[in-house]
Amino acid sequence: MVSRAGGRARGATIIDVAAHAGVSPMTVSRVINGRPGVRPASQAAVLAAIEALAYTPNFAARSLVTSSELKIGVIYSNPSAAFMSEFLTGVFEEASARGARLVLLKGADGKPPSDAAIEDLVASGISGLILTPPLGESPALLRVLRKAGLPMAAVGAYASADAICVRIDDRQAAYETTRHLLDLGHRRIGFIVGNPDQTATSERMAGFYAAIREVEGAEATVAQGDFSYGSGLTAGEQLLGNDPAPTAIFASNDDMAAAVVSVAHRRQLDVPRELTVAGFDDTTAAVMLWPPLTTVHQPVRDLAAEALRLLAAEIASRAAPADRPHDHVLAHRLIERQSTARCP
Repeated sequence: MVSRAGGRARGATIIDVAAHAGVSPMTVSRVINGRPGVRPASQAAVLAAIEALAYTPNFAARSLVTSSELKIGVIYSNPSAAFMSEFLTGVFEEASARGARLVLLKGADGKPPSDAAIEDLVASGISGLILTPPLGESPALLRVLRKAGLPMAAVGAYASADAICVRIDDRQAAYETTRHLLDLGHRRIGFIVGNPDQTATSERMAGFYAAIREVEGAEATVAQGDFSYGSGLTAGEQLLGNDPAPTAIFASNDDMAAAVVSVAHRRQLDVPRELTVAGFDDTTAAVMLWPPLTTVHQPVRDLAAEALRLLAAEIASRAAPADRPHDHVLAHRLIERQSTARCP
């Protein structure tokens, strides 16, 4: 079941309680949900405000205390529609199996939502949060959420004291893909980098260069992208405008790889006979063009489902963040399709 944050019950609201007590709505939510980390004076002020205003927590908030219902906030802002489609399918399916409710909050252009929107989400009575890339590594967002004291899971992020991190081995996956291109005889290989604010980006680039260094005569040319199709068009034009141009291009996600194929077609280059192209993620974008992409299968649906499963387990156990494993790595694999061929 999907709902949206922002509804208000009749009578006093959690916002009213916060104003009366002189604390943030996040603090009120933590007191209501029995979360640690609230100063005794603040807790006393909140309890006094609840009594003075005759505030009654709504059903969702009460269910959090009894653990009879999971209400999970999902904060997302990702430029890849294909990635988000896979992610949301995974988290919806897991939520449905658990009878959990999801509250979605979207940021714009890869940026976190406003602080006010986040406070409203927390105040709605959620029991935990799931963050999509790149938000799981946003210092500004994590700083705001840390105050709420809610359990969090971040997909695609690397080990953090603030959240359960669920990911693949990006470095190894990029290494294996680059080795595949080298084994096909390619020695001039272009690489399109993703969002520079994500650890996965630097890990994929490290894996790419690790493979390049292993083969004598291999040359690398790098162009900057941000995981969006538009950035892939710009980067593809830049790489193919070089003289000599690369014989293979490895893009850090499928959206950018699909853009490279489009640029190649516009330049009347045959893929893969004249240009080999590889991607990363194995989303629907990989198979909705011709030729379909050779790509790293990142199990996005499984990552999303695992994030919710681990988050639900932490909420049920009420384990302290320091007591949990922070990093969970799922398996990846290279999927070979028709966009790659031996170097001509």
